[in-house]
Amino acid sequence: MGLLTIGAFAKASRLSAKALRLYDELGLVTPARVEPVSGYRLYAPEQLDQARLVAWLRRLWVPLARIQHVSALDPAAATQEIRAFWAEVEADTAARRDLVSFLIGHLSWKDPAMSPNTEPLGIRYAALSDTGLVRGSNQDTAYAGPRLLAVADGYGSTGAPASAAAVEALKRLETDSIHAGDLLNVLEDAIEQAKQAVTGAAGTHSSLAETGTTLTAMLWTGSQLALVHIGDSRVYLVRDGKMFQITHDHTMVQSMVDEGRLTPEEAVSHPQRALLLRALGQGTDATYDMRLHDAQLGDRYLLCSDGLSTVVQPEAIRRVLSEISEPEQAVRELIALANGCGSPDNVSCVVADVLELQQ
Repeated sequence: MGLLTIGAFAKASRLSAKALRLYDELGLVTPARVEPVSGYRLYAPEQLDQARLVAWLRRLWVPLARIQHVSALDPAAATQEIRAFWAEVEADTAARRDLVSFLIGHLSWKDPAMSPNTEPLGIRYAALSDTGLVRGSNQDTAYAGPRLLAVADGYGSTGAPASAAAVEALKRLETDSIHAGDLLNVLEDAIEQAKQAVTGAAGTHSSLAETGTTLTAMLWTGSQLALVHIGDSRVYLVRDGKMFQITHDHTMVQSMVDEGRLTPEEAVSHPQRALLLRALGQGTDATYDMRLHDAQLGDRYLLCSDGLSTVVQPEAIRRVLSEISEPEQAVRELIALANGCGSPDNVSCVVADVLELQQ
């Protein structure tokens, strides 16, 4: 049988001509011959098995880099790799299932048919920041008060004053009188002031263009927490024994995971895993996430810098938060855990528990 045109090969393999051109560039399905004058791609019939394998793997949303790896393996090894990929998908699906359960509970709590908790609620909290094992100075700032919880992770030559300035700009919210309906507006105004404070701390010299800070903060109102988040510090919630990450990292690798170009496992060791897409600072996108979050009696919140989350597995974090009752002891244990895992960064943690106020 002679060579097939790209159109005939595309029809037989269930791949589009556009996809075949991309896979040619990536070396996944290389034409048997390319006409020197016209540039037409011609394929051999025996290449159909390879092309169909690529098509099947793409239907499973396997990242292209992983398809390249699978394609180079013998059938037995390729089978094992596909099984491993599917195990990862099932684990991710289980995590998403837990998040769906959390969201359903979160929305159901607003259902007027459900009896709200009439007991006044408060928070018990602790904050701790540590230089870590490698860094010579601490560019993190962690703060916890009766109404404000915050973690900021500075970077660049003036990272420490930048993170401190961002948190300091929010501290006035501890004493300001805030109407519940104005909560997000007040917090938004405070974040704009934090932006200006970070710019002032960084200065205007051109060498300081790559300096700034992340900022993740929660403002307590007695039944709700207003959350503001920019960067890769995180907030975790432990509710009914399960832990949920309720912030989304603003990083290059997270965007690649969202687009299906990386798996979460690949993101952990990616060389650009610390590259921020958003932050408070010069030369960065300062768009932040902000929303209200309903608190329930018994909730525990953890705010942390990436010095913890990049080296300590979520299950180990959940175990500490579930087993250690006192916030002060919990933050100490989390930082010790990060340092024990060889964290190359500063480590900051804030733990807050939602409890009944004593009458």
